Amino acid sequence: MNKLLILVVEDDASVKNLITTTLKAHDYRYLAAGNGETAILDTSSHNPDIVLLDLGLPDMDGVEVIRKIRTWSNVPIIVISARSEDTDKIEALDAGADDYLTKPFSVEELLARLRVTQRRLLMMNSEASTRNPVFVNGRLRIDYAAGCAFLGEEELHLTPIEYKLLCLLSRNVGKVLTHTFITQNIWGSSWENDVASLRVFMATLRKKIEKEKDAPQYIQTHIGVGYRMIKVE
Repeated sequence: MNKLLILVVEDDASVKNLITTTLKAHDYRYLAAGNGETAILDTSSHNPDIVLLDLGLPDMDGVEVIRKIRTWSNVPIIVISARSEDTDKIEALDAGADDYLTKPFSVEELLARLRVTQRRLLMMNSEASTRNPVFVNGRLRIDYAAGCAFLGEEELHLTPIEYKLLCLLSRNVGKVLTHTFITQNIWGSSWENDVASLRVFMATLRKKIEKEKDAPQYIQTHIGVGYRMIKVE
């Protein structure tokens, strides 16, 4: 039995039934809420492991729900919305959402997003319990304490900015980070609109960690939104 508890926040009965039926079939426990106020209350009282959140709720915008939950909780939030514009995705991710799934969606894609989030939760819990200062993802290894990174046995010669980018992505593995989030964390607010410079640094970082032709893809680009570090098996 899958022990994860998932809160489904959706006011459309047909979509809610599709999601909850899928969760039940794959042994997830779940709660369902039809509006933002109930979603906030259920998050605080039931402490779900993951929140699946629609943005078009009857009482408040889903982005506001994200902001309110983020004042006290880091629970992973996966947005499921019919809003497909990049600006909508960026607003939700900047507010604190971890992932964004656009309607209509396939059951397989929803389950894949849940698996990614579940792996990230397990890794975060493992790191918290062991307090391991070393991050390992495939052949990539980052020694946070020593301030260096390796690909296999070879030490990577990274610039300070490249190293900071790599650490930021690794500490949020599996999560889409928007351009604004990255630039604010790396350079501060004065750089938040300089996406062109971010792309240059990200391109040089990629050449160093994905330089082999058959190397796994560690960094995934979400066009118009940002970047995500992929967990390599």
